[in-house]
Amino acid sequence: MFTIGDYVLNQQTGHLGKVIGYGQQIMNHNMETVTLKVLVAETANSQRREFVFEDQVSAWVRWSVV
Repeated sequence: MFTIGDYVLNQQTGHLGKVIGYGQQIMNHNMETVTLKVLVAETANSQRREFVFEDQVSAWVRWSVV
């Protein structure tokens, strides 16, 4: 799991941002799944803007500058 303040990258969309919380999403057949709420600071095409993006936790990986 990620902690609030971690930087993460969405493997499908390329969104990069900071974890600001968790949520829940109802999937098919009333199944709930945990989601990650991320303040996106940069998109895959490098246009700078900020917005909140929510997706399943499994879609994200930890990101760090080496």
